[in-house]
Amino acid sequence: MKGLRRRELLGALAAAGLVGAAAPLRAHSAPGALIENVTRLYPVRVSRVVVPGSVQDVVQAVQNWPGAVAVGGGRYSMGGQVGVEGGLHIDMRSMKGLVWLDTTGRKVRVQAGMRWRDLQDHLDPHDLAVRTMQSYSNFTVGGSVSVNVHGRYVGHGPIGASVRALQIVLASGGVREASRQQHPDLFRAALGGYGGLGVITEVELDLDANTALERAVAHVALDDYPGFFAAKVAANAQAVMHNADLLPPSFDRATAVTWTRTDKPVTVPERLVPRGQRYDLDKSVIWAMTELPGGHQLQHKVVRPALLRGHPVVWRNHEASLDAASLEPASRAQSTYVLQEYFVPVARFAAFTRGLAHILQQHGAQVLNISVRHAPPDPDAVMAWAREEVFSWVLYYKQGTSPEARTAVGLWTRALIDLALQHGGTYYLPYQRHATQAQFAAAYPQADRFRATKAAWDPEGRMTNMLWKQYL
Repeated sequence: MKGLRRRELLGALAAAGLVGAAAPLRAHSAPGALIENVTRLYPVRVSRVVVPGSVQDVVQAVQNWPGAVAVGGGRYSMGGQVGVEGGLHIDMRSMKGLVWLDTTGRKVRVQAGMRWRDLQDHLDPHDLAVRTMQSYSNFTVGGSVSVNVHGRYVGHGPIGASVRALQIVLASGGVREASRQQHPDLFRAALGGYGGLGVITEVELDLDANTALERAVAHVALDDYPGFFAAKVAANAQAVMHNADLLPPSFDRATAVTWTRTDKPVTVPERLVPRGQRYDLDKSVIWAMTELPGGHQLQHKVVRPALLRGHPVVWRNHEASLDAASLEPASRAQSTYVLQEYFVPVARFAAFTRGLAHILQQHGAQVLNISVRHAPPDPDAVMAWAREEVFSWVLYYKQGTSPEARTAVGLWTRALIDLALQHGGTYYLPYQRHATQAQFAAAYPQADRFRATKAAWDPEGRMTNMLWKQYL
């Protein structure tokens, strides 16, 4: 869910009767040091943590450690992708410097630990914007490249299409510049490579203009949505961002939200979402939708109408600087909020959605919403999740943290993976590792090519994490 427009939402709820400089290398040895992720599920115990401030620090850390090495950024991956048991964890969050900015050429180079929100602070005064990123701005640039993220950007596909070059520290300690022209095999395997080839230390990106965007909302029948998207979104040269929300319990109608370029004056004066806001109302609303009787009706009749009222005009950077703090619950001790994502060819949209809804209902999954996006084929990444034109289904759901709850989620997750495979699709790898070995092999047949590239650049297999330990 996006950050909530608090003034409008508060009124609707009341009516309803509801209320820069690089740091020096820091390291600590702590046997059993716990590396957690945002969900607090599946933490990884490592032997050593280092916090580099420069590429030389990364080289030193890798060369001085004899065993397995894993890399972490914002720690939003949810299944041990940022750590390896008993290994070295390289925490990249202090490597957040701006290397250079070319405003005329619309390109930038940053250290990989920089978060998108920090980059937006550099870009906005020049009326520039990130070309492709997630819906929220808290993630690190290097981490985003490592999982080959995508967002709501029309026609863009994953972030790899906007990446010009990478600086990578290899398991040997050697430093390589990788691009489509220089070491292209390393470059393509590092996009969505989850740190399996080396430590990405710098990223060079293409940029876009920061323009004013106007929002339009349409309610579309499930069977009509692919045609609507093709005619009204993909064919609209002014469309910049788009997603369609499917709401529980039936997930049988698409609420299409499109942001298009406009010359109209902005109605939201802030150029970026202010930092450090409290999101108490947002959190209360999410709690109410999952805990109170009639939560689904609350979402359908109160929350969504309030959020989607009118035709606001905002700066692109404002819509791209949403804060994931708006989604953070008061506690994750007994329950937590999690994501999953599936990619299926566009022709199978309605059939897959109906099958997905049936599985979720059958298992009583507590899904708050499903956000549908679109991506063209990915010509770059070895481990591409879009090997043809696809829609994606991003599930945002609540689950318990007990072993029994995790087991139950695993059951319906594997059912959804099977469903995606039956429709010629795949699933996304940054989330909980519920897939079987056979499902992974069927979903990512190009894994053998990735293994071969890894063997060439990391013959001892030192660059790894719990994801690659399980599936490679």
